Amino acid sequence: MRKFTFGLFSLALLTLALGLVQAQAKTDFSGTWKINAGKTDFGPMPPPDSMVLKIAHEDPSLRVNLVQTGGTGDATYDLVFTTDGKECVNHPDGEEAKSTFKWEGGDLVSDTKGSSGGNDFTAKDRWTLADGGKTMTLQRHISAGGGDFDIKLVFDKQ
Repeated sequence: MRKFTFGLFSLALLTLALGLVQAQAKTDFSGTWKINAGKTDFGPMPPPDSMVLKIAHEDPSLRVNLVQTGGTGDATYDLVFTTDGKECVNHPDGEEAKSTFKWEGGDLVSDTKGSSGGNDFTAKDRWTLADGGKTMTLQRHISAGGGDFDIKLVFDKQ
């Protein structure tokens, strides 16, 4: 009986240790990411001709440079976030957007509230990496103008 109890205790300690290592090893989203239009679903929004994200991620700092052409218009934004759950304020197109990012396992999740063209919106995002860090997927649920929709942005690392 003692060997069995010791074995369960050892297994519990090992599981706890592995969980702590995984919790400390955060995903790094750094890199240059180009939209993969064939795998992306823009929902009701017009797709851009091109979209590139340059991400500098040194947890908890997350800096994103977005360059987009076509679709809803040409845009270049520099956005600054933290992954510690603190509210960050950015001003794309001169409009205020407030976001909070936090970790859920190896994924980043965010909540954003803002205004675009005088219309209020909320967005809930989930950022994930796959294919050994070569593919980034951003799942977004948007509520705006009394309607809800989802988009899925898939990026390939350059």
